[in-house]
Formats: sequence, structure tokens, C-alpha cells
Amino acid sequence: MSKGLNNAWQPLSGLTIIDFSMLLPGPLTTLIFADLGANIIKVEPPGGDYARGMGSHLFHGVNRNKRSLVLDLKSTAATEVIARLAAHGDVVIEGFRPGVADRLHISAQALQSINPKLVYCSISGFGQSGPMKNHPGHDLAYLAMAGSLSQSGHWRESSRRSSTPVADMAGGTFAAIAILAALQENKNSEKAAVIDISLYESMLYMNAIRFGFEQDKPTRDHLYPTNDLFATSDGQKIALTIVEEKFWRNFVGVIKDSHPHFDTEQYATETGRRLDGDNLMRQLDEMFVSNTAEHWLTLFDAVDVPVALCITPGEALLTDHSRARALHVDTPDGPVLPFPSVVAGYSPAANQEPAPTAGQHNADILTELGFQADDIERLMRSGAILRG
Repeated sequence: MSKGLNNAWQPLSGLTIIDFSMLLPGPLTTLIFADLGANIIKVEPPGGDYARGMGSHLFHGVNRNKRSLVLDLKSTAATEVIARLAAHGDVVIEGFRPGVADRLHISAQALQSINPKLVYCSISGFGQSGPMKNHPGHDLAYLAMAGSLSQSGHWRESSRRSSTPVADMAGGTFAAIAILAALQENKNSEKAAVIDISLYESMLYMNAIRFGFEQDKPTRDHLYPTNDLFATSDGQKIALTIVEEKFWRNFVGVIKDSHPHFDTEQYATETGRRLDGDNLMRQLDEMFVSNTAEHWLTLFDAVDVPVALCITPGEALLTDHSRARALHVDTPDGPVLPFPSVVAGYSPAANQEPAPTAGQHNADILTELGFQADDIERLMRSGAILRG
């Protein structure tokens, strides 16, 4: 942070995003924009974002650097607030099932009739059209239906889901990219884009890259017996990530005296290692469990064999590498990692605000929209605006 605390890269400063979404995909999109300097107005329903009630870090992690307005979109009096939000914003994001935004008077047609330059992005499970458009679902369903769970991530295991909600996070990231593209297009168009992001199709896109669409049964063609997890004698786990041939040669070179069975014609080629992958993994198991994680890390790091210790997120910030990069920011509410980019001449965004309480910024946002004190009181009495 040699450039100082206030020298953060904020290229989206001045951009205002109205975020009607909840849970993870849409809020992740707007978190990315917030980290890059955008003004995010988080519009929550009475009772707040559903994620507030979840027993995890999710809500706090994905809603920092945002301001909260609690607005009952079903209230007649909410109409004038919606209109001013549309006029005030550059982008709108919503994450309802198709048809709900229309009923709540926040559809693309309704809002772009007020502000034709307003980029409008819908994020839903299965998209705004098609026979499954109103089908309920969450991350696991999108992974299953897109084919992700037909393939294993480990040589010896059947398919499992990741602890990270891949479809939700992929969809939220793709939405951010699409919105940035639409904002660029906006410079030369009279009316802004209406973007339809499907979490299911986000996974189809990723699977098409990894597997194509010819794969109709489980396979281990994408796996390597030398690219997996192995237990050590002290109860820890090592990720051995040998894929390229040069790393296998480095591995054999340092281990052949104590474990000569790896230095054989049987394992000399990738084809051979795959053909006898189950036996190779059994031998790797026996090797790794014979000593501590520290022993193996020290041994293999010295000869350029890719290994890593499996650790927790909290431990990850304490490594020498994380400390040297210094991308995270310590706050009174705990460490935060802003958008993970290193831009020459800039420091990480140090001024991190925690996720807001529901309705925390009601008065500030309404004033920003041009409402006077008596208007705000009237809206609160009507039930359109609710206190947190």
C-alpha cells in the first residue's frame, strides 16, 4: 500500500446501480461494482434480504460498501420512489423469477420508459423464456442440470459439489461483465440493453469449455492421479498438483531413492500413469502418510514440484505470500479482500464499509433522490418506506 490509503483504484466512481436482487448472484455482481467505486443502492423488501437470516457469512461478505433502502414495492406509494430510482440510476439489477418484476412495476419496459439509458439486468435460474423459466432452483440444481455433477473432481471419488456455490458466483460474475459491455455500448446507442442472465446457462457455458457437449457418460479423461489430495502423518492434507511432464520428472528425481517404484517404465508416461492410476494413487497415499505435511512441502518446494497445504480461509490470510501481496484490508469487523486486482500505481480499496442494516440509509437515499423531509415522513407513514 505504498501509494497511501486513499489511492484506491476506483474506475467506476460516479456510476450508480439500483440493486433489487437478494441472496448471492445479483449482490455479488454489485459487490464487484462497489469494490471498483460504484454507488450501490440496495433496495430491500420489508424484512430485508433473505440472506440476512442465513447462518453464514454470506450476507456480510457480499453486501459491504452498499447502502440499504427498505421499500415495499407492493405499496402504491412506492411508485414515485421507483420512478426517481430509475431516473437516478445507470444500471438496475433484479433477481426475481420471470414475471415478478412486471407485477412489482420494476420491469425493464417500465423503468426504461423513464430512463432509456438505464442498463437493465435480470438474473434468474433458467432465464426469462423457455418452459423452465419459472422453475425453482438453487446452485446445486443448476450444477446438476448443466452436467457439472456427472463428472468427478477427484480420481477416486464420484461427483461432489464444491463448497463454493459455483453457478451462483459464475452467474453473478458474467452479469458484471455483461453490464460493463452494455455500458460501453451505451455510448453509441439511444436505448440501453436489457440483459438476461441464467445461472443454469452460466454453468452450461463453463461445462462447454471444460467438457464440450459430446461427453455423455462419466469419464476420468480430465483427471490426473497425480493431481489430487493426500493425507499426511500429522492429519493434514496435501494437494499434489502434477499435470505437466516436467513436474513428474522433478518428483521422481527427488523421491526415487526412497521410493524407487515411482521411477519405473510403468509410470514414465502420462498414458502409463493413467492406465495404472488406482495403483499409483495407492502408492502415493502410502508415501504421503509416512511423514508430515511440513516434510513433504519442504522436500518438494525445493525441486519445483507443485504442492500445497489444505488450509482454512482464515489461515490463508496468514501465509507469507498473502502478507507480501497485502491485498486484504483489516477492518473493525474483520479482514476484507476487495476486488482481487493489482493495478500499477494504486493501492487496495482501504475504506471498507460493513454490510448495512436493513433501511440504514433510507433518509440519505431519499434525500439524494430529491425528496424533502415531509415527503420522507409521508412515505414512511404510508408504509412504502420501512425503518430497519
